[in-house]
Amino acid sequence: MSFDLPALPETWSYVPLDQLTQPGSVTYGVVQPGAALTEGVPMIRVNNFKDGRLELGDLMRIDPEIESKYGRTRLKGGEVLLTLVGSVGQVAVAPQNVSGFNVARAVAVIHPVEGIESEWIALCLRSPLSQHLLDSRANTTVQTTINLKDLRALPIPIPPLSERLEISAVMSALDDRVVLLRETNATLEAIAQALFKSWFVDFDPVRAKAEGRQPEGMDAATAALFPDSFEVSELGLVPKGWRYVSLKEITAIFDSQRVPLSGQERDKRKGIYPYYGAASLMDWVDGYLFDGVYLLLGEDGSVADTAGNPVTQYVWGKIWVNNHAHVLQGRAGVSTEHLMLALQKTNVSPYITGAVQAKLSQANMWRIPFLRSSEAVSMAFGEAIAPLFASIRHNHEQSQTLTQLRDTLLPRLISGHLRMPETDALVAGDTRACTSAY
Repeated sequence: MSFDLPALPETWSYVPLDQLTQPGSVTYGVVQPGAALTEGVPMIRVNNFKDGRLELGDLMRIDPEIESKYGRTRLKGGEVLLTLVGSVGQVAVAPQNVSGFNVARAVAVIHPVEGIESEWIALCLRSPLSQHLLDSRANTTVQTTINLKDLRALPIPIPPLSERLEISAVMSALDDRVVLLRETNATLEAIAQALFKSWFVDFDPVRAKAEGRQPEGMDAATAALFPDSFEVSELGLVPKGWRYVSLKEITAIFDSQRVPLSGQERDKRKGIYPYYGAASLMDWVDGYLFDGVYLLLGEDGSVADTAGNPVTQYVWGKIWVNNHAHVLQGRAGVSTEHLMLALQKTNVSPYITGAVQAKLSQANMWRIPFLRSSEAVSMAFGEAIAPLFASIRHNHEQSQTLTQLRDTLLPRLISGHLRMPETDALVAGDTRACTSAY
């Protein structure tokens, strides 16, 4: 099979993937896994791939007897994994903690030969060139599928060992920094959620005062803002003086400023500003409609998860939003972040209509109840969580910058068009830019 390939430095060469792997080792996993079990052998599927790594929170477990027939793809750790079906071309190196796991039919297992690093193979498979070559040969008749024959024939650039190790180290460091920033944000958000639960769900400060105790971890001035008893509301016991109000009372809405753009229109208007839909970032366009911090609430299509909690997006900066997401901010002493934390724990199923396509209309959205504390408590909560979300926004922006740098460097490094001394300067400069933006 012939490929039109860019030139490499003199000391580099292209080698087919199957010549860099152990004989017969580029293969797929369990074809018929049977019913999922609560106990059994964990099996990695396409949904476990995320940003070049494996997420192991949603593992399918299969019968050990079925798994025993697929010893060829039983993992030891260190193998290169690539998705073959559906969301094809996702790559990860199996960490040591998946030893003994197996993989699904939709995942290829690649065992490099001794002297060829799994990290290098994974980098090359992630590159735009490899992704393009695989996409161009994928079968799309029913579901996008990569043929193992095409994967084995894929040309892999091989530089001298010292250069491979240097390039892999730089890319791994960037990956690690991105992962650390995302993990930090998950921790910060968990702290904010825990504080919201303490104040507005469990009512810990009120319960402490009702029992004659000082609320734990709270200064006297903040504790004084809370009542020391409860009263009955239409939705159960609430702190005295608090009440349930409609969402409309504490929310500003900007739906009238939304403008949908078709896919064709967006293709003609590519730019730097994020374009959001009901559930996610959809595209980048050349203009923006909003500038600030907003909460997006899915209006139709992707409206709620299986638990009935609404689909939310926390967004900021210059953005464009189509007509499938409500655009909201908190008001009357309620911060946008407070509004988001409350809605994320609210079952909105009773307010959703539509037998074919789910819809959360503006009129129904306004009927969603919101527990209204005193404005002083709401403002104190907003002040408490503001630094957390400021850090979340900063970390997210830094993560995006590093991701863009990584994705820019990758094709240039593994093709030899950018050498390591130049790379070191670029990475150092980009890191300084990220740090000074805080």
